[in-house]
Amino acid sequence: MPKSASAPRLRGLAPVAGPGTRLLLLGSFPSAASLAAGQYYAHPRNQFWPLLSELFGVDLRALPYEARLREVERLGLGIWDVYAACEREGSLDASIRHARPNALGELAAGLPELRGIAHNGGESARSMRITRELGVRVWRLPSSSPANASWSFARKLQAWREVFDACGVTSHRGS
Repeated sequence: MPKSASAPRLRGLAPVAGPGTRLLLLGSFPSAASLAAGQYYAHPRNQFWPLLSELFGVDLRALPYEARLREVERLGLGIWDVYAACEREGSLDASIRHARPNALGELAAGLPELRGIAHNGGESARSMRITRELGVRVWRLPSSSPANASWSFARKLQAWREVFDACGVTSHRGS
């Protein structure tokens, strides 16, 4: 039996976005740790929350998950994934099979302040042909995944900062 035939059908997480979202950050699909926790970027070695903590000047890792989400929304960031469901063994993007895309256009249409979309890593960036049609700037960011060891934290942070600054998603926004 082929490996993909035995892989479980998985469903992703709901989007985190509101009317003030200026930058929508798209991953590929939640890791096994994220699905088990019901939280975006729950794997302890993923650099997503440390990167955002540096960018926003707030230790998001110290906050309860729901407070993290409120803070990123308040600062103009939305979080979602390009895939709504897929079959996958483990957590590697390379193992994703039979993926069903999320309704990115529908979400973007409901975000009146949206200025840009950033893809967190290569698998997410495969959907750039779709996101480029949504009428905002689109970027490919280096993945926050622990599997992306070729980029140092400092180098990732600089790349992410340029995109966040371009979309006005900073800690200086005010309450």
